Amino acid sequence: MAGILINSAEAAATLVAGTDAFRNERKRTSSRVRVARGIVIVGGNAINEVAIDLYAGDYFFGRYRNSRAGVAAPILPDDLQPLRATAVAPGDAFTATVGVAPTVSPLYIQILGDEL
Repeated sequence: MAGILINSAEAAATLVAGTDAFRNERKRTSSRVRVARGIVIVGGNAINEVAIDLYAGDYFFGRYRNSRAGVAAPILPDDLQPLRATAVAPGDAFTATVGVAPTVSPLYIQILGDEL
């Protein structure tokens, strides 16, 4: 992992189903090619409570769930969910659509990979 491409922290009250969790993130698009390699989702009220559908442009990576619960959940190496290394074209936006929303606690989402 070269680094964090996107780091998002959002209150549960603003993450209703159908919302893009990255809608306010400046780094959701880039003028450079990015290679997504992993996703981390922590927070929420219970493990597997939250479901996020991850896209880059029109490409669907899959549906991912939170691996750790709690308001101040630390991000640990075990929380990394690998992605098939996929090049994301310049200008294509990452989208994290909320499929199942958190009930109480904030949610932290990171996309890890390389920017070429």
